[in-house]
Amino acid sequence: MKIVRFRHEDEIGYGVLKGDEISLVDGNVFGVFHIGDRKLALDDVRLLAPCEPGKAVCIGLNYVDHAAELNMDLPAEPLMFLKPSTSVCGPGDTIVYPAMTENLHYEAELGIVIGKRCKAVSEEEAGECILGYTCANDVTARDLQARDGQWTRCKSFDTFLPIGPCIDTRFKPDSAPIRLTLNGEEKQSSDISNFIFKVPRLISFVSQVMTLLPGDVIITGTPPGIGPMERGDVVRVEIEGLGVLENVVG
Repeated sequence: MKIVRFRHEDEIGYGVLKGDEISLVDGNVFGVFHIGDRKLALDDVRLLAPCEPGKAVCIGLNYVDHAAELNMDLPAEPLMFLKPSTSVCGPGDTIVYPAMTENLHYEAELGIVIGKRCKAVSEEEAGECILGYTCANDVTARDLQARDGQWTRCKSFDTFLPIGPCIDTRFKPDSAPIRLTLNGEEKQSSDISNFIFKVPRLISFVSQVMTLLPGDVIITGTPPGIGPMERGDVVRVEIEGLGVLENVVG
């Protein structure tokens, strides 16, 4: 199912999207819930980020073809960094171009949404921790990344992690085309089958370091073709079978 989070008038809630209609849910989508009888038209709501993560755990260099593009050896273990919860925004939201940077980049990614508390799980147990998957854009101030020599500032501005439009509980992360377009021009194109570290490995690895909580997100690295965005640009992340995440830079 495709779980969405939405605003309708003064109401914020969760629902299940089917076609152009949202069926509201009763209960906790990260626990026990059921689909209620009340429905809303998709056109009558504003979709929000599909979850409110306490933390976003991000993985660097996780595509074989991206490593080849950079002429880098494949890493021996996942490279991790964090984005704060305040960096999260949703589909249709504006990515704010900070005055502090002059080189803002897009990075299309697959996001894993954690469904239950997990710590030190094995790869075999990792699937039990997943609620579903979403599209993500790991926005980066590339000049600040080079200047600082570490990644906190360049990755952490407000609106630097658009996610959405939904959490798909049935998506299979074995193979799916992932692409990013900027003003309609394709900039990134690969397939998640090119992951260096697959989803079970990532969840297990991260959970050895920190406890993952319901609603947390792991974003899984970006394919080749990263590059700059300018104010007014429309950036669109699409993962086949999962959805489309579109934002404007402002």
